[in-house]
Amino acid sequence: MSLVVKMNGGQNMNGNGVHHVSVRTHLSVNPAKLKSLRQRWNVKPSEMSKKTLNPIRAIVDGMTLTPNPEKPMIALSIGDPSVFGNLPTDDSVLQALKEAIDSQKYNGYAPSVGYQKSREAVANFYSCPEAPLEGKDVILASGCSQAIELAITVLGQYFSPTPGFSLYKTLAVSMGIQVKHYNLLPEKSWEIDLQHMESLIDDKTTCLIVNNPSNPCGSMFSKEHQQNILSVASRNCIPILADEIYGDMVFPGCDFQSLAPLSSDVPILSCGGLAKRWLVPGWRMGWILIHDRNDIFGSEIREGLVKLSQRILGPCTVIQGALESILNHTPPEFYQSTVNFLKSNSEICFSELSTVSGLNPVMPSGAMYIMVGIEMEHFPEFQNDVEFTERLVTEQSVFCLPATAFEYPDFFRIVVTVPEEMMIEACIRIREFCARHYRPRSQDSHDLDQ
Repeated sequence: MSLVVKMNGGQNMNGNGVHHVSVRTHLSVNPAKLKSLRQRWNVKPSEMSKKTLNPIRAIVDGMTLTPNPEKPMIALSIGDPSVFGNLPTDDSVLQALKEAIDSQKYNGYAPSVGYQKSREAVANFYSCPEAPLEGKDVILASGCSQAIELAITVLGQYFSPTPGFSLYKTLAVSMGIQVKHYNLLPEKSWEIDLQHMESLIDDKTTCLIVNNPSNPCGSMFSKEHQQNILSVASRNCIPILADEIYGDMVFPGCDFQSLAPLSSDVPILSCGGLAKRWLVPGWRMGWILIHDRNDIFGSEIREGLVKLSQRILGPCTVIQGALESILNHTPPEFYQSTVNFLKSNSEICFSELSTVSGLNPVMPSGAMYIMVGIEMEHFPEFQNDVEFTERLVTEQSVFCLPATAFEYPDFFRIVVTVPEEMMIEACIRIREFCARHYRPRSQDSHDLDQ
């Protein structure tokens, strides 16, 4: 094999600057090795993707949902207040977004934790003398869901409520984080079973999730109950992730108390966002408020949150640009109108279903949901709440979410954001369904005797 080497000068070259070198090589190349090491496609999903499972989707996708063609569908299953168009956001919120777009100041990348001005706006909005906040104490995120993900990821193994928001478990399982569930008590308006919760704590426990007001229960904890929760956390030196996305959505006459101002020592990551109070879940703007007056988190937790936020370079910049105006200029009447409507619909639903044999609704105090217990022994045709709600769709075209999705069988969840006339119609259909399938215990015993 001959190589021709072109040089840029030198004495041992011919006149045209080319030096002829004669090289003999004996290359032994296996033709098979020139081919790809893989002879066929074999693309596999990652372990994390295989471990990721949304309990709601897992259950709903397995249900046979064939509505009654003679009745229009009423979906009471989706926690999105914008679905039916009867709860639009305020014009001032839309105007703030339009101005942010027209300014063309927010078309580029922002810091992963958010613009400093936007962080300061959130801090000022939620700061109080008992729990002061500065801009550095706010991490902006892509919706409250991502805020929760950041908090869970940085803290690790945790406890969460049952019934509880299904995302907690979805995130934990996908990341290989162990999660334990403490019980809520329906007979006490879904208060935490504090004795049960504390009995689960061990040396591996690094975080306690407190969801107040609750999804799926619509309940709200009293100040005294929250102080008892804080006592458990303080005694066992465990930080709290406070999911308070519905904190600004409580019914008239109910006084919501955020957790952080009640604590003098427990470090708290409080998660919230625009989604529910401002009725814009699709805008994907959430935040973490870092309450750590005794510097228990230190620099490592804060740095960890910053590093984790850098994975997706932060939330939508245009929404960040509108954030200060949204927080400061939305009229109070807008909030009041929303919660008045939700309370009215909840009262209608509770009143109508309280008189239905075999059902036990629990009156909420906020959020957008009401949980209804099913006395399954009176509905022997159905093995569980999943079959019950499946048949409710088939016969009455009313879709309620079985609470098995929240790891709490024999209940179902109703979303109360639908228009009032639709809420009333849904309750009438649920009553008809139950009347058709309800069996008194005495009749059950008689049937068994035969």
